[in-house]
Amino acid sequence: MAVRHHLIRVPPAAVWDVLADGNRYAEWVVGTSESHPVRGQWPRTGAAIRYEVRLGPVHLDNETVVRHCEQGTRLELEAHAGVLGTARVAIELRPWGEHCLVILDEHPLRGAGGRLHNVGFEALIQLRHRTMLARLARLCEAGTEQTGGARRALGQVTVGSDTGGAGHA
Repeated sequence: MAVRHHLIRVPPAAVWDVLADGNRYAEWVVGTSESHPVRGQWPRTGAAIRYEVRLGPVHLDNETVVRHCEQGTRLELEAHAGVLGTARVAIELRPWGEHCLVILDEHPLRGAGGRLHNVGFEALIQLRHRTMLARLARLCEAGTEQTGGARRALGQVTVGSDTGGAGHA
């Protein structure tokens, strides 16, 4: 089972705003393009989005269905990947100080993906998750910067004139 954690430097509500927009799915999910809602109201349980996977000249249309939603904290999806079968993808958001700890958990449910699942496949999923969570972080953090959310890089030292030149971490 591929589980990965990532700290995103925005509040959980900002991360949820991106997850709750079915049109933005392809912006952060690795391997997808052109996502759009097709059923229900994303991300409510039962809602679905369609997206395209492009492998060179081949274009595959796939669908992801919301199986469980706890508004603002948890989203569980069933991703349909054609002949590979389906996978359960659970995304949990936890407050971590003023930031959000995102926990991504994915494992195959049905089809060839489950039968082919092994240590090597797990390593590929971990690489995919690393990229996916980095994309999600960029989208969320860029959105905060665009809306005027002031923040400084973690570990950055600032020197203010009101402190008599003393640095703060």
